[in-house]
Amino acid sequence: MTSFKRLTDTETIRRVLEGETALYEILIRRYNPYLYKIGRSYNYNHQDTQDLMQDTFIDAYKNLAQFEGRSEFKTWIIRIMMHNCYRKQRKAGFKNEIATDINDNAIPMFTGFDNDTGKMVQNSELGRVIEEALGRLPFDYRIVFSLREMSGLNVSETAGLLAISEANVKVRLSRAKAMLKHEIEKMYAPSEIFEFNLVYCDVIVANVMKKVNTL
Repeated sequence: MTSFKRLTDTETIRRVLEGETALYEILIRRYNPYLYKIGRSYNYNHQDTQDLMQDTFIDAYKNLAQFEGRSEFKTWIIRIMMHNCYRKQRKAGFKNEIATDINDNAIPMFTGFDNDTGKMVQNSELGRVIEEALGRLPFDYRIVFSLREMSGLNVSETAGLLAISEANVKVRLSRAKAMLKHEIEKMYAPSEIFEFNLVYCDVIVANVMKKVNTL
């Protein structure tokens, strides 16, 4: 599988559709971390997030032939994950949080911070604090932060997924950073939040590929 890691998403999808089903594992491993961050941004726990990820990868596989490449595959599968998260919320009678106590004079958070990531990634206690801090943000701000800072989507992609304007994305992101600022400023890199451990990645891959091979 290592030799296939250089395949682009487009090439991987084409070969999967032509019958090389095993190559789907590339996409699972590539996008596990992104989907995990989306699930946790909806405040689902680890197990529920894993279940949603598996459902999402299976849904994506079933509809892979419909992927037309008009957006990045990452955006496409994140959209499926968000749909599954939303659907689960609806089933559970979840009510989105209402944004309150917003500081209009928010200062962007990640400007000139000291990126000592090697130390921080080992600090599980800090990771817990960060997750809890982010989990306390209103959903509308938490999901923008997740998509932009943690999943690396651009403003246009984020606006499209959330059906809001690009200006709104920028405002929400700035406010989300400000709300986190006092607890975690200069202590971590955004990509390290909700880091998806390789051990869990292997479990997701095994479960999804087992299901895919029965389809």
